[in-house]
Amino acid sequence: MKILFVSLGCDKNLVDTEFMIGTLQELGHTFTNEEQEAEAIIINSCCFINDAKEESVNTILEMADYKDAGSCKALIVTGCLAERYRREIRKEIPQVDAVLGTNSYEEIATALEEVMAGKVYEQYKPLEGLPNLKAKRSLTTGGHYAHLKIAEGCNKSCTYCIIPHIRGRYRSVPMEELLAQAGALAAQGVKELILVAQETTLYGVDLYGEKSLHKLLYELEKIPGIQWIRIMYCYPEEIYDELIQFMKKSKKICQYLDVPIQHINNEILKRMGRRTTKEELMERFTYLKKELPDLALRTTLISGFPGETEEMHEELMYFLNEMEFDRLGVFPYSKEEGTAAAEFEGQIGEYQKSVWQEEIMELQEEIIFDKNEQMKGRELWVMIEGKVADDNAYVGRTYRDAPEIDGYIFVNTDETLMTGDFVKVKVTGAHEYDLIGEVIV
Repeated sequence: MKILFVSLGCDKNLVDTEFMIGTLQELGHTFTNEEQEAEAIIINSCCFINDAKEESVNTILEMADYKDAGSCKALIVTGCLAERYRREIRKEIPQVDAVLGTNSYEEIATALEEVMAGKVYEQYKPLEGLPNLKAKRSLTTGGHYAHLKIAEGCNKSCTYCIIPHIRGRYRSVPMEELLAQAGALAAQGVKELILVAQETTLYGVDLYGEKSLHKLLYELEKIPGIQWIRIMYCYPEEIYDELIQFMKKSKKICQYLDVPIQHINNEILKRMGRRTTKEELMERFTYLKKELPDLALRTTLISGFPGETEEMHEELMYFLNEMEFDRLGVFPYSKEEGTAAAEFEGQIGEYQKSVWQEEIMELQEEIIFDKNEQMKGRELWVMIEGKVADDNAYVGRTYRDAPEIDGYIFVNTDETLMTGDFVKVKVTGAHEYDLIGEVIV
């Protein structure tokens, strides 16, 4: 069959999508980006926050039109929305033929087969263990970088988050499986591995009785062809010294950490169910910067959490101005049914949330521009992402930039470069979020 895949939400969801594509590819199915051509449409959905939920529902409804028109013979929904709203999807959108929960995507081939036999198919395995990933992943990221999902689920109980309810408790992927996956990715030409999970820093605790991310990194470093390894989603309280010291001496681990903190005010942190205080966060970041002077720090924040006041927001702004994160994202608080925070008093209006979000991003824009100005004259290795049309220039990323979420460096050169190439570049200019450079001959 000719299949259209729509993958929504995070990079962890994307990994699941790539395994599903690989599974169906091995059975001889082909793929298309055109809705009109698709005989089957598979939507890997998201529902982390309200905007993601709306995007998923709207996408399903849009694709249901092709089912009504007769061009699409099978409409399948997988992922987080499917896990959380399994009954509502089938009831409200009867065009949907099959629904697979978050721990059931290995059943995608069976689901498609059953639907084509005229049956309705639903599968919701308990949120325990991990899917049996036999298929070779079909990469959707261009082939020069790939995400490696090292764990599933989360044990934290943040009051605003629905993830433990739709992904289950924390389950590390056995190290031998990850090394086999990484080796296969390197054989396909992948040069950068991006380690992802709901929380990467707890890797191995459930399997090996101790934090083992540094041990996994040690083994990943040995894989020929892998040049960069990037770590995302590190909870600040779980970053441990063996990890820091390993990063310090490594030649492949990017000096980059993604450390979501959500806020800095102690009262808000407590109401969020976070496990750090302002003082602990300041101590942690000071230590990281001391041990890893070239470290690029990314964080994520929530604006307008229930009970937040103007004074609390100003406290956060002052902290951000002092700490000067290299990369930062902020999202307005999303009131999610089934979470403790949804029942809290002091809910903030949407307008105020967006005002605070905008103020944070305006401050961050100033911070990153100043930091980029300081980068002038530095020589950095750059991974090429593509060519600028009608110009002798290429788009690339430094170790300081994760794909899709961070900035770029525009590289001027008369050389012919290919996506995935690594070149040494001298930084010559700066924009608000991006750099300009030239290849060092």
